[in-house]
Amino acid sequence: MTPETDDLRDLRTLEAALFASREPLNVDKLHAFVPHLDGVAVHATLARIRQDYDGRGIQLEETETGWAFRTAPDLAENLATLRVEERKLSRAAMETLAVIAYHQPLTRVEIEGVRGVATSKGTIDMLLETGWIKPGRRRETPGRPLTWVTTPAFLDHFGLESIVDLPGLDDLKAAGLLDRRPAVAVTADLFDEDGEADAAGSTEDQEETEAA
Repeated sequence: MTPETDDLRDLRTLEAALFASREPLNVDKLHAFVPHLDGVAVHATLARIRQDYDGRGIQLEETETGWAFRTAPDLAENLATLRVEERKLSRAAMETLAVIAYHQPLTRVEIEGVRGVATSKGTIDMLLETGWIKPGRRRETPGRPLTWVTTPAFLDHFGLESIVDLPGLDDLKAAGLLDRRPAVAVTADLFDEDGEADAAGSTEDQEETEAA
């Protein structure tokens, strides 16, 4: 084979690996598919693939956890009918998710302190089922309570490369999401725009309010 043919095969190999993977692949994992290449060469090949897909329906993106193919952002509205919504999250779950995202790692008691209401086990279980949160390290305090943090799946779902890409104060003001409501309710609206939460609330919301 000529060098050019070898380069093309490496490109196709990485392209196929990225298409086949359900999760983003970092350079170390991608290197396993082309072990004869060094890290610099792998990055160069990824750059070529990203350039090849520039302006097309899908594009190659580098996230906090690795590289992955994603649909072009400007096509989201056209593909809305392809989205399958198996379950809507309650307002309580959306608020809890927002608190964890902005203040992680947090224990359940700390989440309740920010929200101002009790957080039921069902709310945490619901977020665990979505794959958007996971257990973090235990606090080095009496009882060693478990903390909660967001996952790469959370970043992927909301189109974030890393947690630092969450909207800041200025972004919230520009989006009109800052008003006189409690801050946690406003923050929850960030994740409510995709229609994942039930705007009318749920029995769980009422139970948590009463529990407070």
